[in-house]
Amino acid sequence: MGQNFYPDTINQMLMFAPSLHEWLPEAHLARFLVDVVSALDLSAIYKSYQDKDGRGQAAYAPEMMVRLLLYGYATGVYSSRKIQTRTFEDVAFRYLSGDQHPDHATIAEFRKRHLDALSGLFTQALLLCSEAGLVKLGHVAIDGTKIKANASKHKAMSYKRMNETEARLKQEIDALLAAAEKTDAEEDAQHGKERHGDELPVELQRRASRLQKISEVKAALEQEAKGKAAQQCAETEQKLAEREQEERRTGKKKRGRKPEAADPEQAKPDDTAQRNFVDPESRIMPDGANKGSFVQGYNAQIAVDSASQVIVAAEVTQETNDKMQLIPMIAQIVTNLEQTPEKVSADTGYFSEANVTDESVKDVDLYVATGRDEHSGVVETISDPPPPDASPKEAMRHKLRTADGRAVYKMRKAIVEPVFGHIKEQRSFRRFSLRGKQNVRREWRLVCAVSNLLKLFRAGWVLEMA
Repeated sequence: MGQNFYPDTINQMLMFAPSLHEWLPEAHLARFLVDVVSALDLSAIYKSYQDKDGRGQAAYAPEMMVRLLLYGYATGVYSSRKIQTRTFEDVAFRYLSGDQHPDHATIAEFRKRHLDALSGLFTQALLLCSEAGLVKLGHVAIDGTKIKANASKHKAMSYKRMNETEARLKQEIDALLAAAEKTDAEEDAQHGKERHGDELPVELQRRASRLQKISEVKAALEQEAKGKAAQQCAETEQKLAEREQEERRTGKKKRGRKPEAADPEQAKPDDTAQRNFVDPESRIMPDGANKGSFVQGYNAQIAVDSASQVIVAAEVTQETNDKMQLIPMIAQIVTNLEQTPEKVSADTGYFSEANVTDESVKDVDLYVATGRDEHSGVVETISDPPPPDASPKEAMRHKLRTADGRAVYKMRKAIVEPVFGHIKEQRSFRRFSLRGKQNVRREWRLVCAVSNLLKLFRAGWVLEMA
């Protein structure tokens, strides 16, 4: 029986389309990014090249480099080495680079050098979404997620262990120095003092560098403890002043023990307080996706508009909880869009009486859970107004049990959590590429900018030519 195969064309000579624009279909994301990047203001990047005299090796065009980075972040390719490889192997990357192939070091240096300007694209992308009618600010949901730092949690050390290791290293260094002095004395007696050999032994160099690193991180922990104590001291003094004012007003001595202000200079870190040697600004945080486990990372925050799930505010914090993030996130929305959202919802991690009564959010209709939802039993819907003497917490709890309150809060998860899911699962962004809170914050804003650009792409945005 005869055999019938398609011909093997491995040696067939081929010719690419003469125009790069013929390599991809019309509705491809890469084509959209070419248009959108041409509409963005990249003057902050171009300005950094103005001081050069034009001599030396030419730089790659900033627009091309921005296109590569945006497409990489949009498709889950964050490594500069992988982006370099894709410019050879992936038609879309090759199209965006204009068939040029910047090496991974150039890509990494461009991202690092222009990170501030790249993070600024978040606001520009947000405004494009707003102009396209994708932002309404009728209901904004706020939430946070833990994202791993570019550092292993096994590279962290507790304050107690730092003290123990510091003492041990000092003893070992003293012993090595004593041994070195003894050896020097013996060699001087044998060979005379003209011999040079002033290099530190390798084991002494290693211990000395470890001791220096531990001392630096330990000092940072101690300084932070003093800063927290100073803040607590100021808060305590404020409470004492309010207590005295109330006692003078009522003429009665207030019950309970007076709060005592601690001396900031005597404050010390807890023995369990930790710092990471690779990224000291990252923190050990509970992993919300895996109960009982922890990650070395940062707390990434977003505020998402309900209309099209556009991110209207983005921030990164070192705090393990969200208690202090509600007011700053709402303030950032106002700064970004010069408009106050009508309704804002957030889970119980954001609730405090100080938050919901803050003067800055008096015109915002807040829906912030005051506690965990009960898994058993049906909570009855109420329609009566809250009692006149209800505390802010009681009033909020009452509000969330009304039919309107339930309807608004019920939408919170559906608004914000799919955005985190797309970032983490679809685009595989689970670890920051950079280190340090400032760099991580800028990278997170770049990630959120790309998220908004993808919303714009799916909405069919087209660049209007003048």
